[in-house]
Amino acid sequence: MPEVIDITVEDDVDLPPRTAPRATRSNVGSSSVSATSDEIVRTGGRETVTVSFDLSTLRASWKKLRERLADALREREDRERERDAKTKLDGTAGLANADDEQAVEALSRVIDKPDFASMEAVGQFNLGFIIVRRRKQGGEGDGVDDVEMDDLFVVDQHAADEKYNFETLQQTTKIKSQQLISPEVLELTAADEVVALENIDILRQNGFELDIAEDRPAGQRVLMTAHPVSGSTKFDAKDLEELLNLMQDRPAGQMVRCSKARAMFAMRACRKSIMIGTALNKRQMTSVVQHMGTMDQPWHCPHGRPTMRHLSDLVGVGWDFRKGPWKVEWGAFGRVAASAAI
Repeated sequence: MPEVIDITVEDDVDLPPRTAPRATRSNVGSSSVSATSDEIVRTGGRETVTVSFDLSTLRASWKKLRERLADALREREDRERERDAKTKLDGTAGLANADDEQAVEALSRVIDKPDFASMEAVGQFNLGFIIVRRRKQGGEGDGVDDVEMDDLFVVDQHAADEKYNFETLQQTTKIKSQQLISPEVLELTAADEVVALENIDILRQNGFELDIAEDRPAGQRVLMTAHPVSGSTKFDAKDLEELLNLMQDRPAGQMVRCSKARAMFAMRACRKSIMIGTALNKRQMTSVVQHMGTMDQPWHCPHGRPTMRHLSDLVGVGWDFRKGPWKVEWGAFGRVAASAAI
């Protein structure tokens, strides 16, 4: 019967001190080899040694390892899908998509305002559109999940410049006022009175001059002494009421405009903007694109015309901006564009 040796060291068993492995030399035939002896914990006098072994414990440990690996793989796949959703543009942001709301959602998901400052103006197309290139690293910034992003976009030069001019007019224009022969008492709710008092300067920017009569009853203390005038656009107390309603949901002091004023600014912005058919140099194209990074809503002009759409993902068509400005393989670009169209 073979001797059974339990390799578990008991507390009451004295073992010889362990020594570091030492090199020994043995002769096998005519050749001499060097071997390192294993560390010996306990030896038996017989050739056969049986070691205590729990197969169920091994199976349980292996099962736990497999479960942990599966969880890690699922977590990585989820992280990759989330990363791709933030960095990859699909067809919803392209020219073929007529749904502006869907395209805007796709663009705003992958383009941050600082991106406009680093976009490169590649050239002008058909004297109406600017071709720009956005190159950056996307991901968490730890180098593990970072991905290369290299995309071409087309910018409508008129729509983009119009939106910039529109938002500038919205923020900076003070509408002229015309004094009334006698102040007009405004019938306001208590809440509207509070809003009017908190936004006196904003209302003045919109052309409405107000006086506060502290001796009058609540709801009748606000008097309008002047109303806005601007060319053929006529304003009245209904426009003031619209402004007060808009101010209800915004912080005090934030600029708001009534619908008549916005329509007036949109018309002015359109007339003063870069027109289709105007040739632009690289400095002018870069200025138009960089202005988009200063806008609250850069994705369409005040008349609803889109300012930007995605053209193509250039990753894998011959350019790696981390390695150098190598020439783009435009033949490969054509194949990518053709497959995207299909």
